[in-house]
Amino acid sequence: MKILVMGAGKMGSFFLDLLSFDHETAVYEKDPKRMRFTYNCQRFTSLEEVKAFAPELVINAVTVKFTIPAFKEVLPYLPDDCIISDISSVKTNLKDFYQQSGHPYVSTHPMFGPTFANLQQLSEENAIIINEGDYMGRIFFKDLYQRLGLNIYEYSFDEHDRTVAYSLSIPFVSTFVFAAVMKHQDAPGTTFKRHLKIAKGVLNEDDYLLQEILFNPYTSSQVEQIREQLKELLDIIDSKDAKGMKQYLTKIRENVRQDIERLK
Repeated sequence: MKILVMGAGKMGSFFLDLLSFDHETAVYEKDPKRMRFTYNCQRFTSLEEVKAFAPELVINAVTVKFTIPAFKEVLPYLPDDCIISDISSVKTNLKDFYQQSGHPYVSTHPMFGPTFANLQQLSEENAIIINEGDYMGRIFFKDLYQRLGLNIYEYSFDEHDRTVAYSLSIPFVSTFVFAAVMKHQDAPGTTFKRHLKIAKGVLNEDDYLLQEILFNPYTSSQVEQIREQLKELLDIIDSKDAKGMKQYLTKIRENVRQDIERLK
């Protein structure tokens, strides 16, 4: 298959490396310097080159802020039957765009990134495939993710946004709070260092991506739960309620245990 990857960033380069030995691949990137570490693929900096390549599948891997603008830019240069796809963690407005694009489409979300994941061992990582759009496009990504050993889940656009509101907004907000109150430690403990490493990774993400994840319409109710739990814990601390603390720790350990069991 002739596959065009848009964007030579971390995930774009990952997909190029992954696909280039089984398919005819090309990358479209306006900044030539970002293509220095791409190989075994054609490198395009102009839309005329994209037109001449005539891809059968486009994987849009640009920064989430520019996902739809990038699609709009390249669409006039694509064959009518070319499948367009995204790997964005934020699907805001994408469903409407796809339905009006005139192209078959598929939308997926690899639930990992180069910051934390071991890209050589992904068996503990997840991927979401939106169960709307082109059937053959979904099959392509399902086969690809299965070969990587990913755990695959199929959701609608709406179900995806609900899942992201839970799985990303809660750890992101928790990390923000940690980063907001943390102070330099000359002799930090192991737990502090681990939290600091996570904070550095999260805050290294694109500002617009973080904003859009937190502006997800389903995020507010998830963050409200954090506030409720903080209030409950603060009441226990202020009253030095040993029994209450024991009950609270039992409750949260059970939450963690149940989640670990579900992941097995």
